[in-house]
Amino acid sequence: MSLWTPGGEVPVNRGGGDEPSGGASGGAGATDAGAAGVVGAPDLDSLGPEERAQAEAMIEQMAEVQRQILSAPATQFVTNHVVGFYELAAIHLGQPEPDLDSARLAIDAMSATLDAVEDRLGEDGRALRDALTQLQMVFVQVQTASGGDTGPAPAPGEG
Repeated sequence: MSLWTPGGEVPVNRGGGDEPSGGASGGAGATDAGAAGVVGAPDLDSLGPEERAQAEAMIEQMAEVQRQILSAPATQFVTNHVVGFYELAAIHLGQPEPDLDSARLAIDAMSATLDAVEDRLGEDGRALRDALTQLQMVFVQVQTASGGDTGPAPAPGEG
């Protein structure tokens, strides 16, 4: 089994066997789920007493965060991430010298995410689509006012 991370796929040892623990060093960055059943936990056997105590505390904190994440509906996390794209675009558009490329990237990410999951977000999906449309119109206004042309604007109502 492997875990996808921004750095690439990393093997995950869930069985506690002789497989690699997921990191080249087997240290704190390893993705071994064997220690307390927490994904990302370090290989405790390779640590000294102080490091082990710190790692065990870190593992318990990670386990608590994972319990909290599991207790909330996935729609809540997805909605929060989509709102984050909205806020990122709005911040870039609201600067004295707007960063249209960065705003467009956030708008495109918001649009693509909504295209994939809007119907599964319930009322939040519709509200986020409306917010996206407003954001796209603001983008066009800011782009026109700044005289900048970084390519076609994200189209309101599309995506």
